[in-house]
Amino acid sequence: MEYIILIVVLAVLIVGIGGTMLLRPGRGRRVGRGRAGGDVTPGGGTGTLTDSGTRTAEPETGAAPGGPTVVVPPAGPVPPPAPAKPVLEKPPPSAGRMVRLRARLAKSQSGFGSALLGLLSRDRLDDDTWDEIEEVLITADVGVGPARQIVSDLRTRVKVEGTRTPDEVREMLRTELLAQVDTEASRALRTQRHEGRPAVVLMVGVNGTGKTSTCGKLARSLIGDGESVLLGAADTFRAAAADQLQTWGERVGAETVRSDVEGADPASVAFEAVSKGIEAEVDVVLIDTAGRLHTKTGLMDELGKVKRVIEKRTAVDEVLLVLDATTGQNGLRQARVFAEVVDVSGIVLTKLDGTAKGGIVIAVQRELGVPVKLVGLGEGPDDLAPFEPATFVDAILGG
Repeated sequence: MEYIILIVVLAVLIVGIGGTMLLRPGRGRRVGRGRAGGDVTPGGGTGTLTDSGTRTAEPETGAAPGGPTVVVPPAGPVPPPAPAKPVLEKPPPSAGRMVRLRARLAKSQSGFGSALLGLLSRDRLDDDTWDEIEEVLITADVGVGPARQIVSDLRTRVKVEGTRTPDEVREMLRTELLAQVDTEASRALRTQRHEGRPAVVLMVGVNGTGKTSTCGKLARSLIGDGESVLLGAADTFRAAAADQLQTWGERVGAETVRSDVEGADPASVAFEAVSKGIEAEVDVVLIDTAGRLHTKTGLMDELGKVKRVIEKRTAVDEVLLVLDATTGQNGLRQARVFAEVVDVSGIVLTKLDGTAKGGIVIAVQRELGVPVKLVGLGEGPDDLAPFEPATFVDAILGG
């Protein structure tokens, strides 16, 4: 029994001594894991235990001691960069454009003129020579009727005047061609405000003639002459046509009225454009219409509707038919149908610089009884020029 009591006393003493040693500083350590995975330091942070038994605290970036990480929100959403505004261009005036582009025209028409001059300069002009002259004229799209008239007039003058020097031949041919190209109808565009309302110009034509580009170039030309312009994108079948026209307008500061719905009623767009032009008191409203085949009756009827709807608001001052000069006699067939539907007042001949068939000017004027008012002499933005008969004929003859 005494042994048992002794053993218990010894055990109590041993436990007491062990606890005291554990509680004495420097005799042991309690290791815990911090929030970031390091040892817990007395200050509540994390740290690393060195070989000497000291701890190096590791600062917590972006956080208060013992607290949560502080997240600083951005000052606000960064707005996207504003789109750059197009730089407005200052187009040159229309006066003198055809003279400036004369060299380009002469280069494309030189074969036509030189062939005529060469034939007329022969010492002897027999029937075969006159037939060749007529053939050259017909090949140049003058048309059979006008070609025969020119040959007849030239034969009469040769018989009357007799001997011919090169200068006399050239002057004789120049006079005859001018008589055929010229017309009593005015070539001036009616683009002046009248009765407190803007002038309205309707552009019509078949696909591929360059109608939308011509509309944009005409806007540039009018603005270069000091007039204000509003564009109406009534070609609602092609979204690209409205985009193209709007781009032309943005370059020179002309507003474009368009529909965002592809296939919208073109007459409605045209009416809205004219109404907006009246409210804005612009000088000219240019309406671009969809290209259409002259053989499609439904499309031609729709074009007539566009014109009638516009006339409920104001008069249409000009209906300009855009023709591709390279199409020749086919262009004449197109012109006849359009003239019947919308009462064409003037012709715009595009791509005249790319063909030696300048005689189309004579043919189309005689066929329709309306003048060629504008000609396209290149693909540049300012390559649309008022038609000048004398400059045109001189370019053909290389003078």
